[in-house]
Amino acid sequence: IAILSTEYGIPMYISAVIALVFALAVGFVNGYMVIKTKLPSFIITLASLFIIRGLTIGITRLITGRTQIGSLNQAPGFALLNFIFASDIPIGGANFPISIAWWLAMAAIATWVLLRTRVGNWIFGAGGDANASRNVGVPVDRLKIGLFMTTAFAAWLVAVIQVIGVKSADTLRGEQQEFIAIIAVVIGGTLLTGGYGSAVGAVLGALIFGMVKQGIVYAGVDADWFQVFLGTRLFVAVLVNNYGRRRAEAARR
Repeated sequence: IAILSTEYGIPMYISAVIALVFALAVGFVNGYMVIKTKLPSFIITLASLFIIRGLTIGITRLITGRTQIGSLNQAPGFALLNFIFASDIPIGGANFPISIAWWLAMAAIATWVLLRTRVGNWIFGAGGDANASRNVGVPVDRLKIGLFMTTAFAAWLVAVIQVIGVKSADTLRGEQQEFIAIIAVVIGGTLLTGGYGSAVGAVLGALIFGMVKQGIVYAGVDADWFQVFLGTRLFVAVLVNNYGRRRAEAARR
């Protein structure tokens, strides 16, 4: 988005659409590779992460001579995206970032899909037992590719909100955050083995993570202890999630 709008003069909203197409293509390729190679999705996506991150650094430095791009608020089309993704919403005399509204809207849509639609049932079924789902007619392969593309869309949405809000882009921004995302959804009750979890749980997991991260600072606790808490919380969450799954399976029998 930043390179297209600053280096080539393409309006930022068109640059964002081009970035969305690219993100969806990456999601499609990741999903397709998982299906064809039968490798764990974590391995495929981790490999593509390093490939794309390396290309981002190399291409950005090749085009601009640096790894940071600033002054995006002067790029054409910035005002429109700023209104959609980075403006403030006045509520009760206070201003709240519109990104919160996007966050809640995405969580509500994901919850509705998972709990109220046929696709939601397919997602839980394919995550729990892909072969059994295929036997009852679930298009597991297309479903997985669609989920990878949905994840890519979510990454694009966060990227647009961030680049517009900060008014700059940095190839190193967001490094190691992929592991924080995994921790947040596990804390929220999602099983990495698949078949169990919720969008609301992921929202609460992310909220708990953010509150603890900020709370440590406000409480005056040494920030070095944050990772200790994070690792401990992840371990406990996995144990609790597995216990809950066993209890649920026992109740069904």
